[in-house]
Amino acid sequence: MMDGTILGDTVRILEERLGERMDDVRVERAVVGIFFTGVKLSTGHGGICATPIKSIPEAVCCPSSAKAMPHSGRLRERTIRAFIADALGDRPMRKALGIAVVSALSALCDDVCPQPGYTVTRGIDAVDLLTIQESGNVVVVGALTPYLRALKQAGQPFRVLEMDPRTLKPDELPFYAPVEETDRVVPWADTLIITGTTLINGTLEHLLDLARSGATVVVLGPSVSILPDALFARGVEIVGGNVVTDPNRLLDILAEGGSGYHFFGKGADRIAVQRSSAP
Repeated sequence: MMDGTILGDTVRILEERLGERMDDVRVERAVVGIFFTGVKLSTGHGGICATPIKSIPEAVCCPSSAKAMPHSGRLRERTIRAFIADALGDRPMRKALGIAVVSALSALCDDVCPQPGYTVTRGIDAVDLLTIQESGNVVVVGALTPYLRALKQAGQPFRVLEMDPRTLKPDELPFYAPVEETDRVVPWADTLIITGTTLINGTLEHLLDLARSGATVVVLGPSVSILPDALFARGVEIVGGNVVTDPNRLLDILAEGGSGYHFFGKGADRIAVQRSSAP
C-alpha cells in the first residue's frame, strides 16, 4: 500500500519487516474515547491516536453521525488490512482508528525486529530536548498549551497556526496566525513544532514540505506513535509520541473519557525519538 504519504510509507515498512506475521494479527479490543482512540492487538500490543471528534457532523444519534463509525459492535471481526485501509483513507473517525492500529503494529515491529538508526528516550516530552532560548523563530502548529506557555515565559518570537482561535488564551492571540497564512508563516520558522493531529487531517506532508532547509522540526502527540522512519525521511528531527505499557488499563481510561493527564504513567508513557547522528 504505497500511496506516497507518511502513513503509506509506514505501512510499507511494516509489511517489509513483519511479513506474513502481520496478517495473523487481529484487533482484540478497540475504544473510541472522547479525546483519544486506542486498540489492543491479539499480540498484546497497544496503539493510540487522537479522536477527531469535531469531524462528526452532529453530536446526536442520527444517520449523519452513525456513518462516521459504521462498524461499531463488529470491529473485532475486521481484518488488519481493513483497518489499514481506513488509516490510508479520508474519513476522519475511521482514519483515527486505523492510525491506532498502525501505532500498535509499530509497537509489535519494535519488539520483534528493532532497527538501528534512532534513539528512544522514555518518560520525556519531546520539546524538553530543545533549548527554547536557542530556538530562534518558532512556529507552533496547533494550540499546544505547554509549549506556548514556555515560549511566552522565555520571550521567544513565535507564531501559532491554529484552525480554531477560540482554543487560544487572550495573551496568546497576538501570536495567532490563521491557517490561510500557513505557506508564508511556516518557512519563517527556525524551529517548527507540529501537532500529530495533522497526520489525521492530511496536512502534515504539506507542512513538512514548507519547512525551510536547516529548520529543526518536531512532530508530537499520541497520533504520531508510529515507526518514525517515514517522518525522519521527510526532515523531522524529533518525534514525540507514546508507548502503550498497559493496553487494557489505557483502554479502560479512554472508555471513561480520559485524556493524557489520566493515562500518562498508568497505561502509557511519553517517548521522544531522535534520528541517530551516527553514519
